This record gives sequence, structure tokens and C-alpha cells, in this order.
Amino acid sequence: MLFHTWIFLIFFLIVYPVYLLVRRNNAAMNLWLMLASYTFYGWWNPNYLALLFCTSAIDYLMVVLMERSKTQQRRKLWLIISLVSNFGFLGYFKYSGFFTDNINWLIDYVHNGFHVPDSIHVAAFHLPNPVWYPNKILTLFGAPVDKLFTEVVLPIGISFHTFQSMSYTIDAYKGTIQTERSFVRFLTFVSFFPQLVAGPIERAKNLLPQLQSTPKITSEDIGDGLSLFLVGFFKKVALADYLGTYVQKVYGAEGELGMPAHFQAPALILATVAFAWQIYFDFSGYTDMARGLARMMGFRMMLNFNNPYVATGLGDFWNRWHISLSTWFKDYVYFPLGGSRGAKWKTYRNVFITMVVSGLWHGAAWRYIVWGAIHATGRVLTFDLERNPTYKERIPMFVKQCAVFAFANLAWVFFRAQNMSDAWLVISRVFTSGFKTPDGKFADPQFPLLMLLMIAAVWLYEILFASGSGTASGTGTAGQSRLKRLLEIPAFNVGLALLMIAYLLVVAQPGSKAFIYFQF
Repeated sequence: MLFHTWIFLIFFLIVYPVYLLVRRNNAAMNLWLMLASYTFYGWWNPNYLALLFCTSAIDYLMVVLMERSKTQQRRKLWLIISLVSNFGFLGYFKYSGFFTDNINWLIDYVHNGFHVPDSIHVAAFHLPNPVWYPNKILTLFGAPVDKLFTEVVLPIGISFHTFQSMSYTIDAYKGTIQTERSFVRFLTFVSFFPQLVAGPIERAKNLLPQLQSTPKITSEDIGDGLSLFLVGFFKKVALADYLGTYVQKVYGAEGELGMPAHFQAPALILATVAFAWQIYFDFSGYTDMARGLARMMGFRMMLNFNNPYVATGLGDFWNRWHISLSTWFKDYVYFPLGGSRGAKWKTYRNVFITMVVSGLWHGAAWRYIVWGAIHATGRVLTFDLERNPTYKERIPMFVKQCAVFAFANLAWVFFRAQNMSDAWLVISRVFTSGFKTPDGKFADPQFPLLMLLMIAAVWLYEILFASGSGTASGTGTAGQSRLKRLLEIPAFNVGLALLMIAYLLVVAQPGSKAFIYFQF
């Protein structure tokens, strides 16, 4: 169920009034939100409701058992079971095909390397298709052939709700949060529909206390929530989807290989820049809508984007981009590895590992791993530079911002390309195809001028109005420039809202394209 569809509007018009009626009874409120959230998630594929419930139930039970354990070893055992089950489900549904294909390729490579004569007929062992494992179990129980799985389908948002549930278990083990007594309330925490499928990844210490009390809803909450939702809707429908038509034309849709070979450097460069803004508008648009819906219900969710394309360093970029995930990896991967304690090379190692794991989190493909490795390399090489007083004070801010944006675009090539071959093709053609066609004329990238003007306007807005420092945790508000005081004038806000609505009605393309991060 997509936020920008009529189906969701009908869904919310049913859920919200009932929520207002029952919210003063905490048990009834959580039960209603849980049922609504499971309906929201099951609308896509009811079969995966069992997965959502199972992962949540295991984590809830493990924390209860932790609390009752008398020894640290027993507590650690329940933590390990929780982690194994979470990574097991995530690994099977998201990575089993990737690892199976690569292990089988390696087996073939080694087998062929021995040059076994054909007359011997020694066949290489191969891992079976991942669907073989559940089908084998179903067969043992007498399931008919037509009931067996044909492929492993990635459940929408599995990485998000798995990480959210798992963080509760880890924090409970550390003793930084209290055990949640209500099973229904915990199910609501994991499945809360505004942020269920694409974040932000909420921590138990932020969202659970809000679910334990009666949320206060003021007229300001309604107004701010509607404004956030409108801004997110505009980002998605008017900006991200519009940019996506051009990006797809150049990079190709799924299954269209070698599309970049048809285009010269200008189109490839503009398509890459367009994708950088497309994915930002798409993902931050979802976050804005999610936070807006939650705000109208009286809940405060963490800031997930803080104008990342005005970052002055790669560390700053990752403090601004997908903040809920960045802080998750910092707390549960970087710090356990040792963080910045110890020798300098260990800090670099920890940064590199964290960024590569972040790349793998985004998808089961080598291009995502390379994307993470590019950012990892950049973070390691600039780790000390970004802390150097000369760099911080002497280099013009705009120069640093352009350098970070250019680096991010280089990495986005691997994120957006259909495969590694296409990614290298894009990079090579940018430097070899030139800016002219064979007849000597300058290549026309055929990029919509309106879109170029809108991107320029957004970037200028971010630089002039919203380039504050923000907070390291991402839960605070962004630093404000003096020009940003315009946004505090009601008439100015109303004017912006009317302009966005007018654009959506007159110019924006119809459709209901899924959010990019649904696949992660």
C-alpha cells in the first residue's frame, strides 16, 4: 500500500477516526494500531505477515527470558538466539540467492581450473536453488507440488523492521531500556505502519514510551503533520517520479542491459545527477510523509534526512543521509568493533568495515558492495582531513559542498546501474564518448529544462535556508540561518503549500510508482 494512492487515503480515513476514539485506552489504542499496521503490510502479500509476526515474537520472548535469567551467560544465549534468527530470516530472503550464485560460480571456477578431462565426467557440486530448502520441508509434510515455492520473494521493508526489532533486543541486553511487558504493544512498535516499510528505523527508547502513554494531539500537530505529508508527497510525485523517467531512459529499467551505451557524456552525467536527486526526493519524501502521518497521530519520529547535499565532508554527509540507519550502524557495528579507540589503523578498519556492511545492507549485489566500498575508501582517506583546521576554516564551504556532491554522484553510478558492467560503462563513456556526436555537433542530453530549474532551486534553497549543522544523533532540529525565518511566517508557508498543490494538479505526472527503498 503506497502513501500516494487512493487506497491509502481510504485506509487512513478509516484508521484515523477510530484511533482518535480509542487512543485514551492504551490497550485498545495499541491493538487498533497493530491491526491497522498488519493490514497495511499484508495488503502487499498476506503470506509475509507470518514472517513479521515470527521475528517480533522471537525478539519479545528472548528479552523476557533475558530478564528472568540469573547469569550473564544465559542472557547472552538469548541474545545470540535473537541475532541468529533475525539474521537468518534476513539472510535467507535477501541474500540466499546472491551467495548461492557466487559460491556456485566459485565452485565452477575452481573445478574448471583443474582442467578435468571430459572423459572423466566429474561434475562439480552445486548448492541448490534457495527455494529447495523450504520445499524440502513442505514435501516431508506431504504438501502437493502446486503448493511449493517457485522463487524467493523479498518481503518489502524486511531490512527496516528486522533492524528495528533487533535493536530492541540488543539494547535490552545492554540494559539501556526496560523490558516491554505488553506483547501487543511490542508488535505495534515493530509494525507501526507509517515507518514500517522504509523507516526511519526507530529505537525502542524513542517510540515505545510514546506507545505506553496517551499521545497528545494539538492543532499544531495536525498542521505540521499535514505540511510534512504535503512536502513528502510533492517530493515523491512531482520531483522523484518526474526525474525517474529521465534516469530510466538513460540507465535503463530492470532487465534492460547496456542502455548507457546509447548515450554520450552529457546525458550520462545529467542522468547520474538526476538520480542523486531522485533517490533523495524519493526516500526523504517517504520519510516526510511517514513523519507527517505519525505527527498527526501525536507521535514524534526521528529526523532521517538533514539536507545531505550541502554536506561539507563525507562524514558530514553520513550524519545527514538516512540518519536512522547511519546511527544504527554506528551504535551496533562501528562502536562494537572498537570505534575510534586504539591505533589509527584500527579506526580506519572499523570505518571501512562499517561502510561496506552498510553497502551490503542496501542490496544483494556486487554493485551495492562496491558502492559501500567507495564511500568506505572516501571516509578513510578524508577522515583526518575533515578534522584539519585548515580544511575546516580556509577552504570555502561551497567548494567542499561541490566536492562531496561530486563524490556522492560517482558512487551513485554503482547504486543505480543495472549491474557492474553497466556501471563501468557509464564511467568509461563519461570520459571517452565526449560531448560531441560523430558529426561534430554538441550532444543534446534532452534533459527537461523545467526539471533542471527545479533542482537548482531546491539546491539553492538548501544552501541559503537549511545548511545548518543539525545534531549528531539526528533527533534534534537543524541549525537555522537568518533567512530561514521566512519559513516561520504563516503566509509564506501557506503560499508554498498552494504552489505545491497547484503544481501537483497541473503539471505532475499521474501514477503510483513504488518507493525506491521498498526493495531494501
